[in-house]
Amino acid sequence: MALRRLLVLNVEVLTLLTRYALPGMLERRWGRILNPASLLAYQPGGPRMAAYYGSKSYVLPFSKGLAVELRGSGVSVTALCPGLTRTEFMKHSGATQTVLDKTPSSSAEMVAKQGYEGLMRGRGVVIPGMLSKLLAQLPQLPLIFPGCGEL
Repeated sequence: MALRRLLVLNVEVLTLLTRYALPGMLERRWGRILNPASLLAYQPGGPRMAAYYGSKSYVLPFSKGLAVELRGSGVSVTALCPGLTRTEFMKHSGATQTVLDKTPSSSAEMVAKQGYEGLMRGRGVVIPGMLSKLLAQLPQLPLIFPGCGEL
């Protein structure tokens, strides 16, 4: 049941809310859409979190593709891709028993501020934090997550 809720929220709800909000924005010829993706959208998966990674991997290309479709319309789409952020999610996801719990993290305030600033500037993707920007450049993290990248 938790898996279904995660997928419905991160994929279905995000897509439907965008679809419902978009006509009004297009009519006004102005609007901003901020989609919560993740740095994990750049990675192939992780221990005990493959569905979460996959759902965030949907958000990034969905947002980029929609941004291209909306060019010149006055409506922009921004994918917010934070790295590890200090929230209650870590405890609830079970990630406190993984290497993720010991990884440097950003404050929720910093992520929100940079996300908002990028949204208002019309940026397509916002990756808060220098470490996260560097990690997004890696195609995958097999050293941190053994087994990733193996066929």
